[in-house]
Amino acid sequence: MPAVSPDPDGAPPPSASAAPGGLLRVLGVGFGLAGAVGGTIGAGILRTPGLVAAALGTAPLVLGAWLLGGLYALLGAVCVAEMAAALPEAGGWTVYARRAFGPLAGFTVGWIDWIGHCVGLAWVAITLGEYGLALLPASLTAGCPLVAVRAIAIGALALFALIQLVGVRAGGASLQLLSLAKAVAFLALVAACFLIGVPAGTEAGAATATVPAPVAPAGMAALALAAVPALQAVITTYDGWHSPIYFAEEFEDAPADLPRSLIGGLLAVLAIYLLVNLALLHVLPPATLASSSLPAADAARLLAGSAGARAITGLALLSLLGLIGATTMGAPRILYGLAEAGLTLPALATVNAGGTPTVAVLLTAAAGAVLVMAGDFSRLLGIAAVIYVALYATGIVCLIVLRRLEPELPRPFRAWGWPWSAGVMLAGSLAFLVGAVLESPGSSAVAMALMAVGVPIHLITRPDASGGA
Repeated sequence: MPAVSPDPDGAPPPSASAAPGGLLRVLGVGFGLAGAVGGTIGAGILRTPGLVAAALGTAPLVLGAWLLGGLYALLGAVCVAEMAAALPEAGGWTVYARRAFGPLAGFTVGWIDWIGHCVGLAWVAITLGEYGLALLPASLTAGCPLVAVRAIAIGALALFALIQLVGVRAGGASLQLLSLAKAVAFLALVAACFLIGVPAGTEAGAATATVPAPVAPAGMAALALAAVPALQAVITTYDGWHSPIYFAEEFEDAPADLPRSLIGGLLAVLAIYLLVNLALLHVLPPATLASSSLPAADAARLLAGSAGARAITGLALLSLLGLIGATTMGAPRILYGLAEAGLTLPALATVNAGGTPTVAVLLTAAAGAVLVMAGDFSRLLGIAAVIYVALYATGIVCLIVLRRLEPELPRPFRAWGWPWSAGVMLAGSLAFLVGAVLESPGSSAVAMALMAVGVPIHLITRPDASGGA
């Protein structure tokens, strides 16, 4: 992507140091790209292609859905990049809400963002436990598989919390390593699909021809109806592209590095997703793909037998580890940002010598562990889905409001295609929010209640609640 030039009227980039006891400005574009890739690509891309193919039927429509979902996420990335470059502070969405609407809105957005991260962290950890269970000897888990799954999940949370406590360099290095390994593994899967293929006339090859060919939805109305669930699945799989914004205060040159990280990371994810779908369609006919709950594993099994299936399990574990690393590193920055802005308990802004907000990391890991033990993930994920879409919509509204209220705010990067990019992103976010509410009214009500709970929590935990500073 083209270089991002500093605004001639803006402030110079922040130095690479930080005040004692604060976050360290030691991150660069390499970390930002790893954060976007690591925070986005998970086990979803191993499952979702089958759901999309089942809804749309033909290869062109399937690939079109993944491209359209990626372009929608790209609009979000260019919009958020403007705010991230103009307001490079730790905390993510809360920073923009506080600037646009004041402290209470800032706390509420930060509170629900952190809750959503903790729910997602617990779900990913449990999924990791379920995949990890398949690699353990049956004799170790006989009679207590749920205990084993939870033990693996909580062990993973504890491991990544310890890595974060070492310092931001250790956390950043682990995230970059996992993201690179994840990208290489997915590209290896793509290469295997194209280079090996399924030999014609073999039992495996014949198996792919036994499913009736799918038919694309007839007519625009039917296509639109089928596209809604397909695009919902695709956009959910792209979720996480905004991960670099939580570390805005730690980039050496945030005004330049954040737009590159957000946009470059999203483009990298888009390329991987399109390549994976092309590879799966090369090995599995659309009908077979549509009937598969784990198409990547089915493709690998056709290519390499049981060894291929085990390789996909390993790829899923690698993807999930990267997500846990990105979330365990990012979510505490939300709490840090709230505390640094004086919106909640000052202890949450405590930073160790390695640049890690220690109390915030421990609280995030503990909340994730409690949710792992609590369990009802279908309800929790429904709540988190509403929260995530609401955050996107809120972020775009903040961009529009800040453009109007603070036209002189230095903006080292400006959203491409303004105002149409923001308008399309906002309309899409609101449409998906309405869809989420209609699909899961109970989960939506709980999500709204969690937002409301943020008000008394802010009043109780803010530093001046008892007359303090």
